[in-house]
Amino acid sequence: MMPLAQIQAIPQGADYIRILPELVLSIFGIVIMVLDPLVDEEKSQKTLGLIGFIGTLAGLASTWYMARQPWGLAFSKTIRVDGFSIFFNYLVIAIAAVVILSSFEYMAVQKIRAGEYYALILFSAVGMTLMSSAIELVLIFIGLEISSISTYILAGFRRNEASSAESSLKYFLLGSFATAFFLYGVALMFGATGSTNIDIISQRLQSSPAEMLVYTSMALMFVGLGFKVAAAPFHVWTPDVYEGAPAPVVGFMSTAPKAAAFAVLLRVVFSINVPGRFWFLWVAAALSMTLGNVGALVQNNVKRLLAYSSIAHAGYLLVAFAMTTPDTSLNGISAAMFYTAAYAAMNVGAFAVVSHLANAGERYVNLEDYEGLGRSSPLLAATLTVFLLSLIGIPMTGGFFAKFYVFSAALRANLIWLTIIGVLNSAVGAYYYLRIIVVMYMRESRKEVPVGPVSLGLALALAITFVATLYLGILPNRVLQVAQHSAHDLLPAASGAAGVAQNPRPTGNTN
Repeated sequence: MMPLAQIQAIPQGADYIRILPELVLSIFGIVIMVLDPLVDEEKSQKTLGLIGFIGTLAGLASTWYMARQPWGLAFSKTIRVDGFSIFFNYLVIAIAAVVILSSFEYMAVQKIRAGEYYALILFSAVGMTLMSSAIELVLIFIGLEISSISTYILAGFRRNEASSAESSLKYFLLGSFATAFFLYGVALMFGATGSTNIDIISQRLQSSPAEMLVYTSMALMFVGLGFKVAAAPFHVWTPDVYEGAPAPVVGFMSTAPKAAAFAVLLRVVFSINVPGRFWFLWVAAALSMTLGNVGALVQNNVKRLLAYSSIAHAGYLLVAFAMTTPDTSLNGISAAMFYTAAYAAMNVGAFAVVSHLANAGERYVNLEDYEGLGRSSPLLAATLTVFLLSLIGIPMTGGFFAKFYVFSAALRANLIWLTIIGVLNSAVGAYYYLRIIVVMYMRESRKEVPVGPVSLGLALALAITFVATLYLGILPNRVLQVAQHSAHDLLPAASGAAGVAQNPRPTGNTN
């Protein structure tokens, strides 16, 4: 029981302030669903999309307001607002905003009724922000399901295409199977420690030796989360689902759910702080990098190529999770957070370009369709080139510093062989990214591919991702400092006692 004075010190309504972004996004999603049957189908594309975009702006504003209130626990210690959760709230909602902007033109060209599409993006973002804030494994599972159900439906939104239906069904079946593994892991953790609260689990594991059941539980939870981040050997769904799903949805699926799942994985690995180094994280990182890059080498479909690229980048990110010793954890957490932000900017931008070039029915998504793009649409080709160079890890782009921080932290943690595997895979990956650039600038077009004018929404989405990619490559220190402060909030030693109901926002915190 908390002391009476401590209970009285909690501001009235503080619990709701600490889930304010989720409330705002949910309200806007409900408004879209209510208005959808009332709005003319031709007007629904922009009207409901604009409401969805305003909803994401309101979500960002509510996160900003929440970040300036006292941080702490909410709803019976199931949610914690700290620098770590705020970082991922901003990231997930910003991704949703950019994807909505890039979807205006796509939905009009594909002639898809848009109402529930934008609502599902908002509802999915609700689940993801809940995942990043939750410190209760059962609540994390609920957030995971909210996010997953929305993305299952979004993957099949091209209803007239068999490949889209296949994409949705495959994602649903394998996703449900993977979620069961996560739930079994939660059940075993409860059996081993008597709790599903991450803080309490951490305290009990520090006071007594970890049983084999705890390690089994961690492995099972990693299986469930490994599916969400498309890490090998749980990656088999990725190419087919990415190929069939709408291009803007793929941009969303490949970044926002990954960011949320990595946020959960960071909490599970570093906050629970089970003693010992997890060999399966090392193996998953090496496998993901290798299989992702090798698979991408033989792809001619750009969406499938970027799908395998996504697997490879999940591997690079997992390198940071292998740093589980107390003296290397902080570097690993901050490197993973920075990598997540950089990858989101460049990959959402790349898929925004793909969605514009695909045209009706997504007929133009093969490499040969990009031939001569440097001459027919030089600005679009240059923008895509910057995103591809960032995915390679060329200096002055966010991708360079993302890989630099991960690999340098791995070297400091004495993960020499894993770093060598990562660097070699980066060299392999450069080939298929450069292949797209060569096709755009050094090949003559063998068939006429219509490249229409870029709409205002898409132009704004590309501008945001383009600037973010260069900003993270030229001036990365600000975001890295935020990530480092947030990493301190995640580690058990920096979190303070789990029983404290309200912690004031740290003085001088960059959030």
